Amino acid sequence: MKLASFTAAGRASYGIVGDNGIVDLGARLGARYPTLRAALAAGALGEIAGAASAKPDLALAQAALLPPIPAPDKIVCIGLNYRAHAAEAGLKVPEHPSLFLRLTNTLVPHGGALVRPSVSSAMDYEGELAVVIGRPGRHIAAAQSLDHIAGYACFNDGSLRDYQRQHSVAVGKNFLATGGFGPWLVTSDEIPDPSRLTLTTRLNGAEVQRGDTADMIFSVPQIVSYVSAFTRLEPGDVISTGTPPGVGMARKPPLWLKPGDVVEVEISGIGVLRNSVIDEKI
Repeated sequence: MKLASFTAAGRASYGIVGDNGIVDLGARLGARYPTLRAALAAGALGEIAGAASAKPDLALAQAALLPPIPAPDKIVCIGLNYRAHAAEAGLKVPEHPSLFLRLTNTLVPHGGALVRPSVSSAMDYEGELAVVIGRPGRHIAAAQSLDHIAGYACFNDGSLRDYQRQHSVAVGKNFLATGGFGPWLVTSDEIPDPSRLTLTTRLNGAEVQRGDTADMIFSVPQIVSYVSAFTRLEPGDVISTGTPPGVGMARKPPLWLKPGDVVEVEISGIGVLRNSVIDEKI
């Protein structure tokens, strides 16, 4: 299933995205599960699946998509997790996952605009596979990690490279409205092996990144297990798993995002996350 959060007619909701439209689960189940995150926390994916064959309540064009989980408790991001990306950056393959956290207000949905801040012009793209947790857990063994995943989405870990280098990773990765997330969550039953996906990033229609998740240094199960060792994972938590080679920072000259650009992150079996770029208004 494709599960999306959205607004329609001034109301926030969530539902199942199909070829003919959206089954509005918020209207049908909202009294018990007001948000997709609440439905995941209640273990209601089976109940949700029962509505998959229902007649759509609205056309996709009638909905404005939100991030699949609009307000996750945690957004954990993995840095330097593709071997080819480590090579292009001239860095050693790390022995342990390199982590940083993102703020909720950095998230931008499919169709929304990434905001290039007024204090920097060194804004980079990073297409990534995002994991959404479905079952809570702490000290999750890698062998059981996939059982804790509700589904997968596309992510664009927009990065301000000058701030990342000169200040800190935390600042460079947390400017307002710089992280694309969407277009929806594809449930894990449709992606039984996340190591067999292909990720492509396009800038204004031209391919700038391509990589296979098999090139990850730390696999999705290893990442989930590692993160759960230091914090309890909760339903709706998001883990973005790193970017393949081709980032703008590694190019000569560097390829920075500018107003009017359109960035697309496509992952096989999931879909396309599309975001424009605008300048910050101050």
